[in-house]
Amino acid sequence: MARTKPITWYMTTPADGIIELSRQAGTPVSLPDAVGQVIDHPNPCASKWFDETRFSYFRMVKRVGEALEDTGIWPAIWPVRLWTVEPLGDTGNWNHQHHPYRLLSHQIRVLEETDPWPALGAGGREVLDVIHEQIPERALRWAADWDADPEGMEERRRNWRLCGTRDIGRGEWAQAVADMTAYTCRESAAQRWAETLATDTVERTLAATGFSQHAVDYARSRAVELTVAAQHQARLSPYVLDALCGVRLDSASAVTG
Repeated sequence: MARTKPITWYMTTPADGIIELSRQAGTPVSLPDAVGQVIDHPNPCASKWFDETRFSYFRMVKRVGEALEDTGIWPAIWPVRLWTVEPLGDTGNWNHQHHPYRLLSHQIRVLEETDPWPALGAGGREVLDVIHEQIPERALRWAADWDADPEGMEERRRNWRLCGTRDIGRGEWAQAVADMTAYTCRESAAQRWAETLATDTVERTLAATGFSQHAVDYARSRAVELTVAAQHQARLSPYVLDALCGVRLDSASAVTG
């Protein structure tokens, strides 16, 4: 008889380890203080399984790429802390059809803290490398390319978005493929979080540099596309990845430069 693999359930907190929704509700619950212990919900909701307050239940997921969904942590920050927990007692869900990877309970056992990068998807390490190591330098170049030739870059951007080539897909289509891949792999929350971290990095890098707003917007979009390509690099073909990474845009700016 085949043995059923145990389900791993995940929860995410900010760096201080407090469940953000519990903090906002005025009943802060600290996971670092309870490793190996059982925690009862401080103000359990009476209904099954609908919210009476924003912190009606402990919320956990079995798909780690969705661990950053509905946490109350916003705006997006890094690092976060990722925890494995065991649901105890009655458990439920708002809708098993639409949220099959989520679970609600009034009691959990905190098992351990684990590496946080999987919350950014299977390519989480690569995503963090792009955001922290690559985007700061590239953002300056992207913005400079735009302001050096706004009309030319706008036309190339439009061609990239709408027109594919034999070797590289259309940018708009590649973005749609990445979005569907994230949904299918249950990494939509990871992708949204990574996109926000990428654009925040661009904003910080280009603050007070004197580049035009259009140049900043262009750099933001390029950062998002490069980050998404890193998240899904093991799943998508070079035809899609090269489109997301803007290979045609970079080669065009290099030629005109």
